[in-house]
Amino acid sequence: MEKKTCYFCGQKMEKIDYKDAYLIRRFMNSQGKIYPPKRHGICTKHQRTLSQAIKRARVMALAPFVVK
Repeated sequence: MEKKTCYFCGQKMEKIDYKDAYLIRRFMNSQGKIYPPKRHGICTKHQRTLSQAIKRARVMALAPFVVK
């Protein structure tokens, strides 16, 4: 099985903006949970920053805590 490359490393993105709702929703499932890093092949560094961005977006009401 081939190892996936990190999306953010491939795009050369240093910062993950919590205001970019479309990008953040891409890494969340239909229930609003954060996907594990193996699902999309994200490196550890970017998984940490992504989870912080998702949590900030939830507090700012840009992403849902729970989806009904």
